[in-house]
Amino acid sequence: MANTNPMPGRTDIGMEPVRKKSDAEPEKTAIRMRVNGEDVEVAFAPHKTLLEVLREDLGLTGTKHGCELGECGCCTVLVDGRPVLSCLALGVALDGHEVGTIEGVADGVKLHPLQAAFSDLGAGQCGYCTSGMILSAKALLEEVPRPSREQIKEALAGNICRCTGYLKIFEAVELAAAWLAGEPAEPRKETIYGWQ
Repeated sequence: MANTNPMPGRTDIGMEPVRKKSDAEPEKTAIRMRVNGEDVEVAFAPHKTLLEVLREDLGLTGTKHGCELGECGCCTVLVDGRPVLSCLALGVALDGHEVGTIEGVADGVKLHPLQAAFSDLGAGQCGYCTSGMILSAKALLEEVPRPSREQIKEALAGNICRCTGYLKIFEAVELAAAWLAGEPAEPRKETIYGWQ
């Protein structure tokens, strides 16, 4: 009698195919790095990006998957204080480096001025790009404490927001810069039609 089983790999209808268990564990690489001020050691498959290591192996899900092509900025983190697209950085390359994510920006329950300004001005909208925006802005403010609007635009040029027209984002960075400088400040009155 010919085998009429339409499902190759099965010996009988309703029975699962026999599969061999692999004795070899997937290869893993262990690295040490400092994440949000804490020394960590993490082991992972060497092909993983920093984005995957942060989210999957360290549980830091504030860093977002966006385009995974380095075009949207959602996955921006700080590496040794500089903005880096974590979807393009291999995790193994971060051995011995310092990584900052959005989870490390606040001081306990006290929001960083950037976080507070984004919240107060509604600059976050859906929030998906916000962690990358805040980390890019944080790096800017650490280098240029009172940036011009043009410097803010340039620093955030690699971060795409699909919800807003960017005005509230720029205003939030300006407001946070003033607060960090110890100045009493209110948001500027600006609309898409210009200053009021």
